[in-house]
Amino acid sequence: MAVSLKQSLPSHLLFASSSHNPGAIPHLGQRYDTSGRFLTERGNTVVCHLAEGSETAAVLLEARARYMTMPGADKLAFTAASSLHMTLFQGIIETRRALPYWPEDVPVETPVDDMTAIFLDRLAGFEPGEAFAVEVMHATPLGLTLRGVSDRDRSILKDWRDRLADLLGYRHPDHETYSFHITFAYMIERFDDATMAAWVPFLQEVTEEIRRRAPVLELRAPAFCVFDDMNHFEELMVFDPA
Repeated sequence: MAVSLKQSLPSHLLFASSSHNPGAIPHLGQRYDTSGRFLTERGNTVVCHLAEGSETAAVLLEARARYMTMPGADKLAFTAASSLHMTLFQGIIETRRALPYWPEDVPVETPVDDMTAIFLDRLAGFEPGEAFAVEVMHATPLGLTLRGVSDRDRSILKDWRDRLADLLGYRHPDHETYSFHITFAYMIERFDDATMAAWVPFLQEVTEEIRRRAPVLELRAPAFCVFDDMNHFEELMVFDPA
């Protein structure tokens, strides 16, 4: 069974399989613990929250609720429903004080609150980019992977990210290949083959339902936010698209 599942498992789900990917789980013990409790990990970021009252919010919250009833849901740490967002550009975080995750011209020991003040000052003159449309590519046990609907949308997203990187002064190693996503949960323990077998058709069904009801996701304007953990992202500055 393990071999046949491994051969048939879609590539975007391999990370969640214990038989395929038995290594350490990123962020476990630092961002959240084995009980599913989120730990203090302060930072800032640029995100697009879900549009309140939209069909997008409705179908995504329904999907998240269904995740919580699935076999293996106890192996996931679910973030607060109110926190759902798409990250447009990663800010700094206190647990990753190193280049190239930090501006070269600011000491890596600078307190998070001071970094937020520095970024607010730099962002004061930022010209928002054009509006963009995004769609769901895949559902995974952790949430949704997204992409721009058209080549034009993908170009606009790249422009936003490139200009934010230039202004704030750093680029992550995955800057050019960053995978847009909406997180529902973090993994406490990877799924065994029986659990994965239950999730594969479920995730395909979720993907199809979201595409049917929300072919273009309704998101709020990008906003610079601060956070203490992964359960709440407080908007400090909103960038209404041009």
